[in-house]
Amino acid sequence: MSVQAAPTVDQWNAEAFNSYVKQLGEPEWLLDLRQNAFEAFEEMGWPTRKEEEWMRTDIRGFSLKKFNPPKLDEVVDAATLPSGLLAEGVDIGGQVVSLNGRTGRSTLADELKAQGVIFGDFATVLAEHGDLLQKYLFKGEFDPNFDKFSALHAAFFSGGAFLYVPPNVVVEQPLHMLNLIGDNGVDLAHTLIVLEEGAQATVLTESASLDDDQPGFHCGAIEVVVGDRANLRFVNLQNWGHKVWHFGQQKGSVGRDGNLLWTLGALGSRLSKVNQHVALDGPGAHCEVNGVLFTEGKQHLSYHTQQYHRAPNCTSNFLYKAALQDHSRTVWRGMIKVAPGAQKTDGYQRIDNLLLTEHCRADSIPGLEIEADDVRCTHGATTGRVDEEQIFYAMARGFTRKEAMRMIVIGFFQQVFDRITLESVREALGHAIARRVREYD
Repeated sequence: MSVQAAPTVDQWNAEAFNSYVKQLGEPEWLLDLRQNAFEAFEEMGWPTRKEEEWMRTDIRGFSLKKFNPPKLDEVVDAATLPSGLLAEGVDIGGQVVSLNGRTGRSTLADELKAQGVIFGDFATVLAEHGDLLQKYLFKGEFDPNFDKFSALHAAFFSGGAFLYVPPNVVVEQPLHMLNLIGDNGVDLAHTLIVLEEGAQATVLTESASLDDDQPGFHCGAIEVVVGDRANLRFVNLQNWGHKVWHFGQQKGSVGRDGNLLWTLGALGSRLSKVNQHVALDGPGAHCEVNGVLFTEGKQHLSYHTQQYHRAPNCTSNFLYKAALQDHSRTVWRGMIKVAPGAQKTDGYQRIDNLLLTEHCRADSIPGLEIEADDVRCTHGATTGRVDEEQIFYAMARGFTRKEAMRMIVIGFFQQVFDRITLESVREALGHAIARRVREYD
């Protein structure tokens, strides 16, 4: 297999691609997927602010030339890798930890293996369960042709993990995935989670930098498939260092009477541009997304969400809370989409923004696209500053201004925290946010 095309970026051109996939030694079906994606990457231009999708997100400071494709011969010392915030104090059933797209640790409890659960790093699962991976990879909501970053990911993805839970199997212990980036590192991890009919599981995923002051590049994807009557609790914590460029596609689908409870925390990165879409594909499907965003410095976090009702009698509930300080900025663009025939839809989306300083900015654009006539869809967005009367009230009772500010911020997020069923996740998010709140006059 080879690709003949004009070079796009030196380290990411056709010659580099051909050399890269040759080292992978993957089956033909996967090489074909990569080749098609690379050709799309070569043909597409970089996004510009003339496009609705990108008009509020400026990536002129990003240069792919500053980063190299994942190095397949890089040796990872597992003993030096951290375990992750979400795994602290949690009895996990399995874990996959990677650094710059290379696997450091991959474990799964024997009792889960005996139940038929498959969980591990991508390369190992591909070697042992290639047919199963072929059945689901890129077959869901993830579209390699969505934009240039999606195509880049599909062509060069490396690392990540695959979880498969057979029908009616209940996984009691949470499973944990941690993607790490080193100095000027690149992470192109692909996470694929499949719960068959009647299955249940809890999955904790997080990303972090080994050194918060070092640059990095993440271009990843998450695919979640919740089968009929299946139940997935999914946690995704983005905690990159503040010099990491973060581009992600996070896509999920839920079958008949299935349930997806998705908790998202976004704290890190220099710039994030994430598309989070959930499709409700079977009657009675339900999805709840609870998102927490906290920004500081000159961070820019842009999240585009879509709750797509394709079947009748489905419910979706998206609640985001964002607190901003310094010169940071958030962009949240939400859409409830209802297909023809998806009657009795009940969809809700909301974002609340708390501005902690004068120069931060939050743009919120909720939207509806309804093609059925018997639905209930509501949305809302609020933006406000810290109430000085609340600070005065707390200080009058002996708290310092900084303590009062932290209490107000944590209280602002409490509505989301109350909807997080895992205590360890609530505590991890609460502590991570409290550490970032500074004192202002």
